[in-house]
Formats: sequence, C-alpha cells, structure tokens
Amino acid sequence: MVTFSSFSSLLASALPALAFLSLSVSALRLPHPRTASSIATLKLAVRINSYGIENIVVADRARIQALRAGSSSSVNATNAVVTYTADIGVGSPATYYTLLLDTGSSNTWIGAIKPYELTKTSRDTGNKFYVPYGDCGYVFGEEYMDTITLNPDLVIDNQFIGVALNHSELDDGLDGLLGLGPVDLTQGIVNNTYEVPTVTDNLFAQKKISSEVLGVFFAPASSNDSSGELTFGGYNASKITGNLSYVPITSTYPASAYWGIDQSITYGSTPILAETAGIVDTGTTLILIPTDAFNKYQSATGATLDESTGFLKISSDQYSQLSSLHFNTGGVTYELTPNGQIWPRSLNSAINGATDGIYLVIGDTGSRSGSGMDFTNGYCFLSRFYSVYDMTNSRVGFATTEYTFATMN
Repeated sequence: MVTFSSFSSLLASALPALAFLSLSVSALRLPHPRTASSIATLKLAVRINSYGIENIVVADRARIQALRAGSSSSVNATNAVVTYTADIGVGSPATYYTLLLDTGSSNTWIGAIKPYELTKTSRDTGNKFYVPYGDCGYVFGEEYMDTITLNPDLVIDNQFIGVALNHSELDDGLDGLLGLGPVDLTQGIVNNTYEVPTVTDNLFAQKKISSEVLGVFFAPASSNDSSGELTFGGYNASKITGNLSYVPITSTYPASAYWGIDQSITYGSTPILAETAGIVDTGTTLILIPTDAFNKYQSATGATLDESTGFLKISSDQYSQLSSLHFNTGGVTYELTPNGQIWPRSLNSAINGATDGIYLVIGDTGSRSGSGMDFTNGYCFLSRFYSVYDMTNSRVGFATTEYTFATMN
C-alpha cells in the first residue's frame, strides 16, 4: 500500500531447503550461485516519516474503508510514520529500484522515479496495467516481463512487472511497490490478463523456494534496531521466542480476499469485540477496531480523543492502570501489553503530539462491526509478533518475539 501526496497524506524451525531473504538497500549485489538452500539474512530498510496532523489515523481509516469496498486491489501503503523498503533488481544486468513492501496488494511495479532500463531480458507484453489507490491515487503503465533479483540467491525469470507511465506522486525516494499479497488481488489489473503470478508465486514455481510461504519480522520503531526482515520460503526461527501458531484464512468476504482471519479481542477480562473477520496488513500503521469496540476500549481506558493527533490520549496515571489487550485467534491468545498499546514517545513529534504525551495505537475503523472486515492488525501489532503468510495452505501464523513484552515505548 502506497502514500500519495493527494491523500490526507498521507509491512517451527526453518527447513534446510528454504531460502531466507531479508531485503535491504544495502544488500550485497555480488554474483552468487542461485541455490534454494542458500541462507541470505539481509535487513529491510526502515523509514521514519512525518507528514503532520492526523495523517496516520485518517490514512489508516481510509485504507480499510477502500479495501472493504473492494474498489481497488491496492491502497495506500506508505504509512505516515514507519515504512519498510527493499532494493530490488530488474533486468540483466540489474538496475536496482527502492520499492515499498505491501502484503495488502499483489502487483509489483517500478518507474516512479528511476526510469526502467531495457536489457536483454526485458519483454513488453503489450498490455497496460492500472491500479487505483484509495480516493484519488493511481498508477498506470505498461506491463513487462523481466528478470527480478531479490538477492543473489533468489533471482526470478520472466516476472510480470508494471512500468509506470503516469502516477500520483509517491514519497521521495520510492520507485514503486513490491506486492506480497494473494494472487487473487491481481485480477483485473492488467488488461487481456486474468491474473498475474506474484513474486512469491514465481519463486515457488521456479523452485527457488520449497514452499510458498512468507515470513515478516518488524522491530518496534523505538527499539535500538528498528529494521525489519523478509523471509521467502519459510520463516526465520531465530526471530521467534515461542511456538508458531496458524489460523486459517477467514471465509468471510471481503476479508477473505486479503490476509484475513477471524479474531476476538478482550481488554483485560472484558470482551470488547466478539469473533469477527478482519485482516493482517503491513501497510496499516495502527491497530484498527470497529466503532462499537473502539467505544468500549475508550471507556475502559478512560482515554480522550486528542484533536491535534487524532489519537486516543491517556495520562500517566491512566497508563499505570492500563490492562493488556488479548487477541484471540485460531485457539491462541496473543497479549498486547500496556507498553505495546502506546505510540513510541520518542516519535511523538512525528504525529504532532506533545513530547510527554501518551497516545494509544488503537484506532477506529469508522464503522460498526459486521462489515466483513472489522479490524486491521497493522504495524503496531506486527512489530510485537512475528507473522507468517502461507499461500499454499491458506493460513496466517503468529509467534512471540523478543519485543512482544518489551517496554521501550
């Protein structure tokens, strides 16, 4: 999911055969045998952005509403504060492009800043692609097939990739987007084409990875190492501290079209959201819950809505009394501690907040439960839990990390 300035401003042990991949702008680009058993642990690059008043809350709410409406296969993914990027090589010899990572969309495209360089592996399909983003953002261009280099061990032949001819303005330094969502989201994007195999689809089809699985690790923005890691073909067992548990993709539409799960939430021992469908989304910053659950949460915490940020705000005394939130999915409960529920105070200026203010990362979707997509477990959830996206078995996995119970915020 991509930020456009036209918005309100507006991520069990590993098997030996799995190829681990973490992408980074600093990734080595030296020749290396292309073997699926290689392990390449490279970090994602993190961006800390600041766009001003209300951006995160407004952008996140606009995103879930657009996804729920099904009006686009991809909407804003450059969150107002924390985003993750990777340098991806295109062509042979490769030209490297800085792309935004997004599990909520599936088409990969380039050309927003750096022009596409035709090489011996480039092939114009003759088809056009068009992706709308939320209210008024978009990208339009020509669909090519080319060689994609994720790292020296993971090189994809004949990958469909869009080359932008016209687009809404992206954040500085971003060349496009790497789509990591389900392949169904590519339907209707490229003319004369039913759907386009994703990067993960082709890695698996070309036997570069042994399973169609994606592992995502984010460290909290306030930690000493706020980077991330992306693993194709499995997950990095060294990043988790407990068991990895899976939940099947929900059957409830429209959440079922994305990385959707069924989940209930309690605050302390008080239920605030009965089991319902929602999504797990790297392109959303906050944790969004429906209005009826949000009102219960606000009442239970005693928080007030802060007009300067759009966030719920609590006092120091209220923070000391804050209970944990419990996310119940797939028969497992994941505890989001009081510290995990507050915005990193070191980044308060990025949301137009007071230096000593305490702001909660739980937001309102803007509609009541029962929509078919009632919540989003965004970055603030994913920075506390490792997440796995298993396309082969249509399921999502979670596990605790060293940051699940940390108190750095």
